[in-house]
Amino acid sequence: MSRIGKMEIPLPQGVDVTVAGGMVKVKGPKGNLQQPLVERVGVEVQDKTINVTRVSDDRRSRSFHGLMRSLVANMVTGVTEGFSKSLVINGIGYKASVAGKTLNLALGFSHPIAYPIPEGIAITVDREIVKIEGFDKQLVGAVAADIRAFRPVEPYKGKGIKYVDEHVIRKAGKAGK
Repeated sequence: MSRIGKMEIPLPQGVDVTVAGGMVKVKGPKGNLQQPLVERVGVEVQDKTINVTRVSDDRRSRSFHGLMRSLVANMVTGVTEGFSKSLVINGIGYKASVAGKTLNLALGFSHPIAYPIPEGIAITVDREIVKIEGFDKQLVGAVAADIRAFRPVEPYKGKGIKYVDEHVIRKAGKAGK
């Protein structure tokens, strides 16, 4: 039995979970999420818990068991608490600002970058820290990765965009004579 898959998911107050037509739908105070179910895995909603079970004991069913449990648990956490990622912009003249539903970035290119903020995501900028918040964990991570990809950190001077908890190994420059 999967150690992750067999754990029950507690259902907080104000969260509504329905399983119908091969979809798991989670509704909470922050929003609504849905996830298609794999046919090898079943989801049962009981009184105040959610149980994820597998149909058979073959290798593919075992691998999907823990995955579906994690996805459903992330959905429940997302609609109650939400998720966030923070990025640090480091470099002279590198700036970020939010105007409406657009994130404007000046990253040393000849042109500014206008990144449209997707629905369900809130971005705030505090000096060099860009904070991305939302209720869908996958979307928050994808937006953070998209923004970071505009100017990844280079290892010599440390200029670029990185996650707050990311450690960049610095390289020595030219040795000279």
